[in-house]
Amino acid sequence: MQYAIFDLDNTILDFDRAEAANLAAVFQHHGVTDIRRAENEYQAYNETVWQQIEQGADRDSLLDQRFQVFLGTLGITVDGPAVQQEYDQLLAHSYQVIPGAHELLRTLTNAGLTLLVGTNGIKHTQLSRLAGAHMTPYFDHIFISESIGYAKPNPHFFNAIHDQYPDMNATNTVMIGDSLRSDIAGAATVQLPSIWYNPQHVHNDTTIAPTYTVDNFKQLQKLLLTA
Repeated sequence: MQYAIFDLDNTILDFDRAEAANLAAVFQHHGVTDIRRAENEYQAYNETVWQQIEQGADRDSLLDQRFQVFLGTLGITVDGPAVQQEYDQLLAHSYQVIPGAHELLRTLTNAGLTLLVGTNGIKHTQLSRLAGAHMTPYFDHIFISESIGYAKPNPHFFNAIHDQYPDMNATNTVMIGDSLRSDIAGAATVQLPSIWYNPQHVHNDTTIAPTYTVDNFKQLQKLLLTA
């Protein structure tokens, strides 16, 4: 194994913790009374937004309007792009790391693997979070959907990585991520093996088949260093 492409959110950065704290702050600021219920309802709505983005819909317009649309269902009128910017600023300064991630990345780097980031998201937000978490030095290159112009699982996302590393192939490269729909399915579109990071033991009721499945970083490290 020569190249390991890492997803960020809920793979090495703890997006769930960051999102919960930042949503609570945004909702409180805009007068939401039942924050816990709003968070749950927002999660379901936001899932549909990202499904559309992953299927090729315009990312900027969907993200700029998602808080306006969602808060509108609660009877709250806001400026969508302004609230999105407010949320982005909070998220950009959220540096929660999944425990053990630093040790994993350090070990893999010392073993000679070339580590890459392959993430869907907003460029300045993801770069800020990586820097704040002191993880940037581990990675040889950071590929973000906003910069590439395509989101996982679109094969063009992975083709952009291959353009930078033309010696990548199905025997020396693997995609690691928590999302079956974007990370694992995306790797399959370009015939790359994949590792599904599934610490919550989520049942796979889809037809998407990861090459490997792990539920902790020790398993992941062993797999990467012996594959």
